[in-house]
Amino acid sequence: GGSRVGKSALAIQLTQNHFIDDYDPEIDELYRRQVTLNEESCLLDVFECHKGPEHSARREQSIFAAHAFVLVYSITARESFLELEELRQEILRIKGTDSVPMVLVGNKSDLEDERQVLLAEGIRTAERYSCPFFEASAKLRINVDDPFYQAVHEVRATFQADLHDLPRSRSKRGSQSGCVST
Repeated sequence: GGSRVGKSALAIQLTQNHFIDDYDPEIDELYRRQVTLNEESCLLDVFECHKGPEHSARREQSIFAAHAFVLVYSITARESFLELEELRQEILRIKGTDSVPMVLVGNKSDLEDERQVLLAEGIRTAERYSCPFFEASAKLRINVDDPFYQAVHEVRATFQADLHDLPRSRSKRGSQSGCVST
């Protein structure tokens, strides 16, 4: 997402269980958390990357390496919502596909009196992107974990679908073909 939408606040709440008001929004950060989902261990690497020419190489590298994306906008900033399509197109271009696991998050739901983006707009956009949607508040720790856990579920579902599509026949030399990475 764009600047000042609460990406760092969400990631810090997810990994460190506290809210920060003041941080440097121009520093790329990696946040980690070990979780167990459906009885399977998972290490969440949450990389927050920024726009701008000074960040472009690292941003592209991070997008290329990522398995899923949590797209964040602020419900109090219409511009951040409008930037989503450009961000989504950039991700799809770099990944070289027309579909990638994504979750859409409208952050700052605790600021209802400052709302500029309606809940229905977020829902419609998520439907158009074919992805799950959450409204969250990093400050009040509402729907902080769920979007990231849902991203893992989306990756696992994609992985299972890819496994299903692997060739099941044996090659002429008797070895099974197919390569899967996670």
